[in-house]
Amino acid sequence: MGAGSSPRVAVLVPSWNGRAHLETCLDALAAQRAPGVPWETWVFDNGSTDGTAEWLARAHPRVRLLKSDRNLGFAAAVNRLAEAADAEHLAFLNNDTRPRPEWLGELVSALASAPADVAAVSGCILDWEGERLDFGRGVVTFDGHAFQLDYRRPLAIARVPAAGEELPFACGGNLLVKRQRFLDAGGFDPTYFAYYEDVDLGWRLLASGQRVLAAPRAVVHHRSGATSELLGLYRRGFLFERNAFLTVYKNLDEELWPRLMPVVMLTLMARSQHLLARANPGGELLATDPYASAPGPTPVPEPAASGGRFGNLRRGDLAGAWRSLQRRLARFAAAPAAEANGARPPVLSDERTVAQLQALSSLLGNLDGAAERRRAAQAARRVPDRELLARFPLWVVPTYPGDEALFASPGFKSWLPADVPLVASTLAEVMEW
Repeated sequence: MGAGSSPRVAVLVPSWNGRAHLETCLDALAAQRAPGVPWETWVFDNGSTDGTAEWLARAHPRVRLLKSDRNLGFAAAVNRLAEAADAEHLAFLNNDTRPRPEWLGELVSALASAPADVAAVSGCILDWEGERLDFGRGVVTFDGHAFQLDYRRPLAIARVPAAGEELPFACGGNLLVKRQRFLDAGGFDPTYFAYYEDVDLGWRLLASGQRVLAAPRAVVHHRSGATSELLGLYRRGFLFERNAFLTVYKNLDEELWPRLMPVVMLTLMARSQHLLARANPGGELLATDPYASAPGPTPVPEPAASGGRFGNLRRGDLAGAWRSLQRRLARFAAAPAAEANGARPPVLSDERTVAQLQALSSLLGNLDGAAERRRAAQAARRVPDRELLARFPLWVVPTYPGDEALFASPGFKSWLPADVPLVASTLAEVMEW
């Protein structure tokens, strides 16, 4: 970019089986009032099977198109577009939106007038009718989940940020970011696939000494959930839980991660146990203490060296015990629904529980990669979390089944570090639901 010239803007629109949405979105982009800078539109066809690429070639030949044979996810799609687009600034836009005519000009103006340490500005997202708030600003919880503050509230009472107000992150569906800052920060984490990738990016930008500001006059209307519903409720639940954990693990600094890690792990364990016990046939067995009703103290097995239950087994005894175990396993395999100790064995059938356990398995199966991404995030840090949380405290919001009772308990509260800024709230106070 030459001296005195205007920064070019590339509007990046990822799309997966969203041809019907693109018809409205791209028409709205074509109707944009001149933003005062050169700009163009890029679309990433993310493994669509609805003829998106062919339709774009006919209906919008000037739109730049990248394609993938399979769905790489929102995060990776944006990264591919950001790498390919030769522009100084990048505008991210969801395909199921309708930007107002002044949308791009407002984003460009907000970023142009911002101080040099501002990496991105975040626009405002309303519902399709323009009556309720979708996204104005977000909040992050102690365990990495995030909320759109006052989501679905009427605009008359919603807490919409003022122009230039600092935000913890910009929504990935309506923002303008300096391209080189985005690339230098590592872009979106492609392992997230979708959801919370913008929260993670915002944390990394702030930790590196940069800022994100609100640009509420840059408005788009959103068909909320229109694209995400294609994933299915429980697949989204998997992404929410896995990505939330990754967000705090990667981004909490060396002082606060050890402080908050125990309560993060406790919450993850409690949610998993609640779903297993309450949402699956026979699951109540998992919430039973087998010694709770036994008289006297709970028996403690003796150590093997002192001749406990297994300490003095001879070879013949061990073989007999193994044959007995084999017979029991065979009977269980032949009649898995048979009662055990008067209770039916649990049957894992609830899709929410399956998604929760899949999230745990994904975390366990990718420990090394997550550790490397944490190392990279911490190496780029310039601002401690103490300073960041003074501006953007973490929230404690009961969200999942069982959270309300857990979070209200003295035992849970004793796990929360008293010196870490936290905002206790209810889900009803945060959003309409």
